[in-house]
Amino acid sequence: MTKALKGVRILDFTHVQSGPTCTQLLAWFGADVIKVERPGVGDITRGQLQDIPNVDSLYFTMLNHNKRSITLDTKNPKGKEVLTELIKKCDVLVENFGPGVLDRMGFPWEKIQAINPKMIVASIKGFGPGPYEDCKVYENVAQCTGGAASTTGFRDGLPLVTGAQIGDSGTGLHLALGIVTALYQRTHSGKGQKVTAAMQDGVLNLARVKLRDQQRLAHGPLKEYSQFGEGIPFGDAVPRAGNDSGGGQPGRILKCKGWETDPNAYIYFITQAPVWEKICDVIGEPTWKTDPNYAKPAVRLPRLNEIFARIEQWTMTKTKFEAMEILNKDDIPCGPILSMKEIAEDQSLRATGTVVEVDHPTRGKYISVGNPIKLSDSPSEVERSPLLGEHTDEILRSVLGFSDHQVADIHKSGALEPPQKQAAE
Repeated sequence: MTKALKGVRILDFTHVQSGPTCTQLLAWFGADVIKVERPGVGDITRGQLQDIPNVDSLYFTMLNHNKRSITLDTKNPKGKEVLTELIKKCDVLVENFGPGVLDRMGFPWEKIQAINPKMIVASIKGFGPGPYEDCKVYENVAQCTGGAASTTGFRDGLPLVTGAQIGDSGTGLHLALGIVTALYQRTHSGKGQKVTAAMQDGVLNLARVKLRDQQRLAHGPLKEYSQFGEGIPFGDAVPRAGNDSGGGQPGRILKCKGWETDPNAYIYFITQAPVWEKICDVIGEPTWKTDPNYAKPAVRLPRLNEIFARIEQWTMTKTKFEAMEILNKDDIPCGPILSMKEIAEDQSLRATGTVVEVDHPTRGKYISVGNPIKLSDSPSEVERSPLLGEHTDEILRSVLGFSDHQVADIHKSGALEPPQKQAAE
């Protein structure tokens, strides 16, 4: 069965998380991703957060599946020649360097376009054009500058970042869409173009409901927020709303049986209006269905703390899975708080390829995230990440068509080896 992106070749100059997330997704869809790494060092994450000595870390392996690795010193004249040939042979160059690095490397957009007019150059930056465009950005910085942190947490507490990597991986996913779109446009125009995704922009896109609420706030209080029901005035910016549902339905995280010893024995529970009567029956409060203090959503708002406290009395008698089974029978929206251990052991996620087991030649077997996007005619297969420089000679021969003599000359030039440090005089 043909892969969706078979025939597309990616020149991967990415590192750490945001860029590798993008190129890994393209590799899962069948693109030939050639990861260019510094000789002797490689992507810095190979050595970060190592749980097993002297092998590639999970940080690296889980972000670089299905890729080939070539080591190349791009400061070496012969290395520049090899890079020029790679640009001629590839469809997309992806990078998440700091601003100006490609230019200083000697390959600005104008030169790349001259070498290969069809080349798409895709970049992840921290910010778009503006006062911060030269600033260095990491995951949590992106969450803070993109509006996520200011709206996450409890009203009387500090802003919080989320454990989901919406700045790094989220922006990588945005860039992947931009690349595929540019590839499609190229089928009509025949030309390459620049594709850019800023981390601040990506986070804001994922936090768009809060930008929605900022505008609604100008016309009155946000009535679905708990603080409205508690009679607490709103300020001039969207507040942190704890675990309220962003869709306008009151929701809370409630304790379940075993919460005293299990930090994840909780369930998210939404008191959706259409199933209010079923909720009343489940928790043993049938009179609330007709009681004027509880029957309508508007009158329930000032009583949400009391209502959820009563629901929690019921959830504490059930495990989170027992509660979910009961509630789902009545279409009451809810979801257990799943730990990473529970997700890792979930057989249904294994069956769909969302969680996969991979065998690595030096670290052995480990589990990883598989492709979250499923295509019926192009199933994804997750292959292990490459060892540093594992495919260097293969790429020189099969992609660039170099002869044995040319490959030997490149090796002799030092373009594939770590730069030699000069001895102090």
